[in-house]
Amino acid sequence: MSALDGKVAVITGGNSGIGLATAQRFVEEGAYVFITARRQTELDKAVALIGKNVTAIAADVTSLDDLDRIATTVKTQKGKVDIIVSSAGITEQGEIDSLTPEHFDKVFNLNGRAPVFLVQKLLPLMKGNGSIILVSSAMHLMGIPGHTAYAATKAAMRSYARTWAAEFKDRGIRVNTLSPGVTDTPMLSDQAAGLGDYDAVVNMYKSMVPLGRLARAQEIANAAVFLGSEQSSYLTGSDLMADGGIGQV
Repeated sequence: MSALDGKVAVITGGNSGIGLATAQRFVEEGAYVFITARRQTELDKAVALIGKNVTAIAADVTSLDDLDRIATTVKTQKGKVDIIVSSAGITEQGEIDSLTPEHFDKVFNLNGRAPVFLVQKLLPLMKGNGSIILVSSAMHLMGIPGHTAYAATKAAMRSYARTWAAEFKDRGIRVNTLSPGVTDTPMLSDQAAGLGDYDAVVNMYKSMVPLGRLARAQEIANAAVFLGSEQSSYLTGSDLMADGGIGQV
């Protein structure tokens, strides 16, 4: 038996990077996945890569109406949710002297606010023995210039996991954060664009990682399989640091 046989998962940001890799691994392990992202063209490419047992929902997770539509689609097609993976996010640099309300609100709306209402809307479909995985970042433990808003949103995810682990203790629902280190995804290219030369940024991060390399998205997805399955049945309120050691030393 595979680790996720018969499970239904909702994965935001499932069109690329960690979200896409997680969707692929979940399907390999027997799950049916609903993936969300804003751009239908990117979702179509993701569906082709995943190949089976997947429904794509074009949605903006900062919109409550779109979150309602996601919940309705899942309820209509499958009637339940076993695993929620909140993976959608952006990283956009801004040092404090140039920080704007527009930047702050954009980052917090997607990274910090959307996961709360995603869980709220899907919670009625979780009937026990569920797993909520909040994709945070090793940066919630670190101080790297230019990441005031981003790092704060990832610290918020860690706080949500603690609060909800206590709040859902009688519902049979586990909540954990998954905190990757620097991962080779399209988001890293976006981040590098804000910090300067791509190769220089990658080499800077590599020099900080004890394992001496970036993570592959599939490695983070493997950790998500663990958190979503019964292999992690005694974990809740925890933070799985799949970070190559960058947040540990």
